[in-house]
Amino acid sequence: MIGRTLEKKLTQMVRSFSVVTVTGPRQSGKTTLVRSAFPQMPYVSLEDLDSREFAEADPRGFLATYGEGAVIDEAQRVPALFSYIQGKVDEVNRPGMYVLSGSQNFLLHEKISQSLAGRVGILNLLPLSIEELGSQVRKTSRYEDFLLSGFYRASMTSLLRRATGIRVTSRLMSNVI
Repeated sequence: MIGRTLEKKLTQMVRSFSVVTVTGPRQSGKTTLVRSAFPQMPYVSLEDLDSREFAEADPRGFLATYGEGAVIDEAQRVPALFSYIQGKVDEVNRPGMYVLSGSQNFLLHEKISQSLAGRVGILNLLPLSIEELGSQVRKTSRYEDFLLSGFYRASMTSLLRRATGIRVTSRLMSNVI
């Protein structure tokens, strides 16, 4: 697995903030990062229709399901949840309760800026960097290929397959990112 340079900062922030948010463009590796950094925390994706409907219909019950906290992926899908997270955070007042991830525009949402102001640490994850790819970059002689790939998962899978001759599976690429 290729480590992300942001992981160290993420684990530090969880020790200081009750809520830490990881944003970034689609397919930049947010889900993989938060799941690998916090394997002991319960994980829920609000991309899942049942989970999203539960969170929308009964936010208190939804949060109670995750007791002491959770990794909540695609959190921007249920913006009303932020106010309930604020209440839970104010009640318990413990660092590292919630790790939220979502798209770039979710920080612009009025609910998060009002509800979680002063309680949230914010990180922005970009696609893979040359530093993170390390030796993988040296397996191709054409740096232009990497530049044109945008360092996103799908294009990196194709590029690594061509550069190394190795069949890069979806599972392998999840471990890479």
